[in-house]
Amino acid sequence: MVTEGNEFKGIIEKIKDNVQKVIVGKSDAIDLVLISILCHGHILLEDVPGSGKTTLARAVSSSLDCTFGRIQFTPDLMPSDVLGVNWFNQKSSEFEFQSGPIFNQIILADEINRATPRTQSALLEAMQESQVTIDGNTRMLPTPFIVMATQNPLDMEGTFPLPEAQLDRFLMKISLGYPTEQEEADIIGRFRKEDSHEPLASVVNSEIIKDLQNFSSEVKVEQTICDYIISIVRSTRENDKLDLGSSPRGSLGLYRCSQAKAALSGREYVTPDDVKSLINSVLSHRIIPTSNARLRGFGADEILEEIMSETTVPIEVSSA
Repeated sequence: MVTEGNEFKGIIEKIKDNVQKVIVGKSDAIDLVLISILCHGHILLEDVPGSGKTTLARAVSSSLDCTFGRIQFTPDLMPSDVLGVNWFNQKSSEFEFQSGPIFNQIILADEINRATPRTQSALLEAMQESQVTIDGNTRMLPTPFIVMATQNPLDMEGTFPLPEAQLDRFLMKISLGYPTEQEEADIIGRFRKEDSHEPLASVVNSEIIKDLQNFSSEVKVEQTICDYIISIVRSTRENDKLDLGSSPRGSLGLYRCSQAKAALSGREYVTPDDVKSLINSVLSHRIIPTSNARLRGFGADEILEEIMSETTVPIEVSSA
C-alpha cells in the first residue's frame, strides 16, 4: 500500500519512464493523462492526425496491467458493436450475451467523433456509472474503468461534434501539439532502431493503481483553495462571452485533479498553482463561447485565461 509521497512519486516516475520509451517529450501531456487516471476520469485527446494520440493511449495502457479494448469509431459503427449483443444459441435454446469491447478496464475509443451521435451516446452510461444497460439488463463494468478517446478537430471532414452531455463526462481534454525540431529528430532516430516496435511491458498492476488513486484522494485541500475553484467555475456561468458555463462536474473535476497534481509534485497539500495549471484542461471542453466572442478571436482557452486573471488567488496555503 502506498503510504507516503516519495513512494507515490517513485511509482509515477516509473510509469512515465516506461511511457516515454515510445513517446518522445510530451511530459506535461503524460502527467495530465496520469492525473486523469488517478481521479478515475476519462480522457479526450484532441489534435490533428499523426500527432501521437493513439500511440500515447496505447503506451499508457500497456504500462498498466489492465485489460485493454480498442474501438475504431466509424460512421457505420453501431451501439451493439461497442456494448455487445444478446444472441440466440440454438443448441441451448437460450439467449446468450456476447460482450463488446466496452467490457475492458482501459478503452481506446479511436476517432470517437467519426461515429454518429447514436453510437457516441452508447458510451454515456458507461462513462458516468461504470455500467451498461442492454435489453433491460444492467451489467457492471470492470474496475478501474477508463475511456481514452481520440478526436480529430471538428473542422476536419467526416467528423460529428460530441454532444455537450458526453463532453462533460470527460475529465480532461488534452492536446499534444506538434513536436519540436529536436523531438522530431528523436522520433525518426527511434523509428530506425530494430526494437522500435517491441511492445511495452507493464510496470504496475490494478491493485497498485487503486492504491495510487486512494493516496491521491487524501491530499489536503484548504478551504481557501475550494473557494478559489468555486469562484473560477461560477465565473464561467456569468461571463458574457460564454453561452454555456461549466457544470458542477467541472468543479469536482478541478478539485480532484488538483489533489492528483499535488501528489505528482510530491506534496500532500494543494496550492493555487496546482489549480491554475489544470483549469484549461479540465474546463475548456465544458464551456461554449458565444458566436460574437469567437468572431472576436476569443476561444475557450483565451476566455479561461481572462477569468483566471480576474479571480483573486489565495495567498496563504498551509502545509500542515
